[in-house]
Amino acid sequence: MANNPVNLEALLRLACVPGVGAGKLRALIGQFRSADAVLCASKNRLIAVPGIDASTAQKIQNHKGEQFAREQLGRLKKSGGQLLSFWDKSYPKLLKHIYDPPAMLFIMGEFAETDQYSVAVVGSRQPSNYGKIATEKLAGELAARGITVVSGLAYGVDTIAHRSAINCGGRSLAVLGSGIDVVYPSENRQLASAMQKSGVVMSEYPMGTGPDRGNFPRRNRIICGLSHGVIVVEAGQKSGALITAAIALEQNREVFAVPGNIDSSKSIGTNALIKEGAAVVTSIEDVLDTLSVPLSPILTGVERTRPDIHLDDGQKRVMAVLSNEPTHVDQIANTTGESAATILSRLLNLELMNLVRQLPGKMFVRL
Repeated sequence: MANNPVNLEALLRLACVPGVGAGKLRALIGQFRSADAVLCASKNRLIAVPGIDASTAQKIQNHKGEQFAREQLGRLKKSGGQLLSFWDKSYPKLLKHIYDPPAMLFIMGEFAETDQYSVAVVGSRQPSNYGKIATEKLAGELAARGITVVSGLAYGVDTIAHRSAINCGGRSLAVLGSGIDVVYPSENRQLASAMQKSGVVMSEYPMGTGPDRGNFPRRNRIICGLSHGVIVVEAGQKSGALITAAIALEQNREVFAVPGNIDSSKSIGTNALIKEGAAVVTSIEDVLDTLSVPLSPILTGVERTRPDIHLDDGQKRVMAVLSNEPTHVDQIANTTGESAATILSRLLNLELMNLVRQLPGKMFVRL
């Protein structure tokens, strides 16, 4: 358990008082120095705190949250999670300085010192093949440089970003729009479990909170707050990733966008961001150049790069045919003048080298 100077049970009791959100929690504890002192304070002393009116003060004095607090701590203990308060030494430094930081975070896993060098990768829940490849490439290369990848564990780009970072031996942080014991989508439970060993799964919402629609836009401020910049890979006209980008700008974070096909609905949002001034990302160097100052401590360290890969002549011929657009195995065979069976054997070896990916229908793309 992290070294938390605030009594967690008292903090949870105070947090479940109607009308006492993160801002008022911070103001109250800032004034009284502890959650216990707030719960014991007189009405007049409570009203003296900015933002606390007579009605809220009365609710604090009358509210009984012991059962809620004990239930939450019991669930945390059973799941192996932790509760981090704003006043804890382990609370992320970058997050403390946004407009409305969470007063507490429910977490699975442990924050590392290097997590202060983070970049968020967000985008469509139904990315194109181009979007999938771009996400995998960018997130993987960030992780290879020792940069922590942040996202929201949603379908599509979020999932690919987290998995790519972990597969490259890096760290990843996931911010949920539900309780940390209610992973959504449920298909990502295994990924969330893996992330606890090389990152953190977190939420400001209590244990047991379902994935209500209104929770997701609010959690986006945490994704941005944890990061020096936000990369938007693909986004439709009304994508949640655009909300994240807008929040990033409000928090004075850098916004990057991957340019896309002008005829693709999935690129409307990213291309619009570029028109509005977002930095264009065509390679990881575009991100690193822009964020060279805040990321300099981690970039001067030893990079985790994959070893040199030596290809034989046949594999080189196959790679020369492939691109980030899906190519059928028969087309590769016709171009190289070799049999489909030979090409499939070579493609399997290239896939094991993480250079090629197979798509449905015997289609292949270059990574």
